[in-house]
Amino acid sequence: MEFRTERLIIRDFIDTDCQSVHAYASNSLVTKYMIWGPNTEEQTRAFIQRSIEMQNQLPRVDFELAVTLRAGGGLIGGVGIHVSDLQGEIGYCLNPDYWGRGYASEAAMEMIRFGFRELGLHRIYATCRPENDGSSGVMKKIGMTYEGRLREHMFHKGKWHDSLQYSILEHESIE
Repeated sequence: MEFRTERLIIRDFIDTDCQSVHAYASNSLVTKYMIWGPNTEEQTRAFIQRSIEMQNQLPRVDFELAVTLRAGGGLIGGVGIHVSDLQGEIGYCLNPDYWGRGYASEAAMEMIRFGFRELGLHRIYATCRPENDGSSGVMKKIGMTYEGRLREHMFHKGKWHDSLQYSILEHESIE
């Protein structure tokens, strides 16, 4: 599976992506607002393996994909969409060397396009921790609407966490 945007190639993960993924997945700055990490090398290898196994689903409902630059092909992060009942949840994570350049928005917008046009979804949503201004900014930029705050719905790293939830409906898509 492969998608091309103006500046990105979004493709299935392969075994040799492990080192590039681990470069950001082990970074505490990257994982500060995530429900995972920072990863050990073993955890990163397990993520890559799970992502590769998803490629064999029939029908495929889980997509964890590598985000690479069209110019040079370097892997800069990951993006995904997980499908259930004509709805999809998207997520994205980039190496901090590439933050603030619009790559997360570009990759997330491609997942919205894929979800609505190719998977026939009705609704796509995403969540982030309330302090993660960068992620909530991506959601707003790609046309998602703020739905509300999920209070202490997730226990991770020894405490309960809130999330902000955003969504977009098929007829609202700005693609």
